[in-house]
Amino acid sequence: MGHDKLRKFAENETFSCLLQPDASLILDKSGGPSAGLCLNDHPVKGHWNGTMFSKDQPIVLELGCGKGEYTIDLSRRVPDRNYIGVDIKGARLWKGAKTATEEKLSNVAFLRTRIEFIEAFFGLGEVSEIWLTFSDPQLKSENSRLTSPLFLERYRKFLKPGGIIHLKTDSRFLHEYTMAVAAENGLTILASTTDLYGAARQAVSPRSTSASQTPPPTSSAVPPLTWPRVATVAEGTLPDGATLDFIGTNEALFEVQTFYERMFLSQGYKITYMAFTIDHEGPYRHPESFDSDYWRSIEGPRRFSHSPEATQR
Repeated sequence: MGHDKLRKFAENETFSCLLQPDASLILDKSGGPSAGLCLNDHPVKGHWNGTMFSKDQPIVLELGCGKGEYTIDLSRRVPDRNYIGVDIKGARLWKGAKTATEEKLSNVAFLRTRIEFIEAFFGLGEVSEIWLTFSDPQLKSENSRLTSPLFLERYRKFLKPGGIIHLKTDSRFLHEYTMAVAAENGLTILASTTDLYGAARQAVSPRSTSASQTPPPTSSAVPPLTWPRVATVAEGTLPDGATLDFIGTNEALFEVQTFYERMFLSQGYKITYMAFTIDHEGPYRHPESFDSDYWRSIEGPRRFSHSPEATQR
């Protein structure tokens, strides 16, 4: 391990905004290896506002936050929300935790854990929104995708009724898969576009559509983003009482960018975005109609450096 990583890990121990629980205390092995994933609740579960934050405010998670750029930037823009970035990589979290500490951002916290363990840390209705920013599309492992029925079931255990999940990704595969999951389970799609920086910027009015009534697009046409780009929506509502109170202005969708987002944009990849709710009775069903072979075939590599051989997938 390099000296710089050791330095960051040591400094992480000094950040009060960073929670680094011991995984061995979370995993419950009393049922043996055949019992599946069994978790012990962490003491912070259900108590984030009283334990990690100075104000009792709606909680927003960013899962797989990396260096925390999105978590930090959203917290600056919307101080009446409490933001928690979650990642397993301590060297990455160091950047976000250090920034939050230096800027004295009282509405930011970070959690170092595997996302598979997420339900051990949040209580019923404790979270208002979830951001999934440039998650690994897991082309060959459906249950590892952060929008799979398995993960939606985990989120349902702590997301408020009507709570919003935002998916921002360079992966058309993951976008179309998530649209198919939403259609299969009749989830409400609040917004969707396959080209956030293209046709989406022409959107002018909010609209709520049910995925059960409107199948996901299968053509290359780019649907407009279904809510206003500039309007302040903190007090606004969508039809059927679905509130749109997650950010003060939708310009954040365009102005807040992660490291990977900037890199993929520079490589010419389009950024997709969708927002949806997971209110659903009964178990979540897998999308039988999703053509994984087709969407996998057009995914293409992503370069992580100037070397043509360095790819993400």
